[in-house]
Amino acid sequence: MVNKQIPKFKNEDDERKFWETHDSTEFINWTHAKKITFSKLKPSVKKISLRLPEAMLEELKLLANKRDVPYQSLLKIFLAERIEKELHRV
Repeated sequence: MVNKQIPKFKNEDDERKFWETHDSTEFINWTHAKKITFSKLKPSVKKISLRLPEAMLEELKLLANKRDVPYQSLLKIFLAERIEKELHRV
């Protein structure tokens, strides 16, 4: 039985914090839910400023050019691979 109203949120961060501490079953009747796929949904991104040595940036651009991808995309791939490796170290 759903008996609570979902509050209005100022931004995505406020909504995320709310759902981290609340059970959705108090707000949503999941018995009527349908499974769907969001095929074109992109993850939330945040723009940052990153200072790199010029030589490192030039090497990154060279590697990206060899793979025919933008250097920022290649940097994200490298970071994702390293993060995965570090998180699953034994």
